[in-house]
Amino acid sequence: MAKVYNWQIGREMEYLYEGKRPKKQFAAVFDINRCIGCQTCTMSCKSTWTFDKGQEYMWWNNVETKPYGGYPQFWDHRILEMLGTQSWENGVYTGKTIFEARPEGAIALGFMPSEPEWRFPNIYEDTPTGWSSTVELPVHQNWMFYLQRICNHCTYPACLASCPRKAIYKREEDGIVLIDQNRCGGFKKCVEACPYKKSLYREYTGRSEKCIACYPRVEEGTIPRCVATCVGKIRLQGFLNPPEKVDPSNPIDYLVHVEKVALPLYPQFGLEPNVYYIPPRWVPRDFLTQMFGPGVEAAIRKRTNLDSTLFAVLRLFGTTQRIISKFKPTSKEVVAYDSGGNEVIRVSLEEPTYIRPFYDEKYKIHRFNEP
Repeated sequence: MAKVYNWQIGREMEYLYEGKRPKKQFAAVFDINRCIGCQTCTMSCKSTWTFDKGQEYMWWNNVETKPYGGYPQFWDHRILEMLGTQSWENGVYTGKTIFEARPEGAIALGFMPSEPEWRFPNIYEDTPTGWSSTVELPVHQNWMFYLQRICNHCTYPACLASCPRKAIYKREEDGIVLIDQNRCGGFKKCVEACPYKKSLYREYTGRSEKCIACYPRVEEGTIPRCVATCVGKIRLQGFLNPPEKVDPSNPIDYLVHVEKVALPLYPQFGLEPNVYYIPPRWVPRDFLTQMFGPGVEAAIRKRTNLDSTLFAVLRLFGTTQRIISKFKPTSKEVVAYDSGGNEVIRVSLEEPTYIRPFYDEKYKIHRFNEP
């Protein structure tokens, strides 16, 4: 095992290969506060990539209801229990990652879900937990929230490290993790090792498959299907720089590194995932801290009390099919640019308000402006 630096846990850790970051890293930010659980993202992915024979139970994108939902069922409960004590001190993870807690002879700590656990991609939908429906802001006593999941295209993928055929690779040009279908031997080691369970086995072909980040679209500068079709405008896809090369004008860098309002999912696993979440404001903090790490309270505080720049970046979510590389806010609007410096969209920072007259002279009718 080599020693690599994982900035999400604040320390070096063990990994099979030497650390090497791509030229740029595919990344996305999901604002959980905006999700309405409509599953449009899920179905757009399904209709684009997993509609063929043997893919009936294969969902590269899914939206599950926490705390009880999961695809496969209880995927995170099981690996968290296996991992044991997880603790943080001053932003540094002091427990073991899945690579450091691996059993003898294994690459990573993992498990293989049973077949029935893959059959219900949306089990426990809208099922809340809590003893009372009373609301006490900022935390609800009776709560649930939607967790949107795709492959995290991790910096240190467990699927890649565990593959005996070396069929899984991370693209140097954009950090997207793919499975070479011609090399895959169907050993399911990637399924077992991935703690997020986003590598899936297809019985019909005898090979594993996974989210490919819609790389044909990304290569053209276009956002992935799940991002493009999101009704709630909760998703923003772009490219992330490492902490030592932060670009504050890059919206993903700004959300992740500058404001630190977008956090990784289970950073204690040690994979340095590249899908980030703005945590929900109404959920008990201890639950969120286990899921997103020790930055939860600060992230929620900033998401609740927006400054002008953060507000401008959040206005860009769901506004264009093009990948945004840079943004520039003004007093009245925010301007977005692609990787070539071309303007792709301008978004107003104020929504116009129209108050209709009580009596319409043109149509000779009365109208009521309901509150």
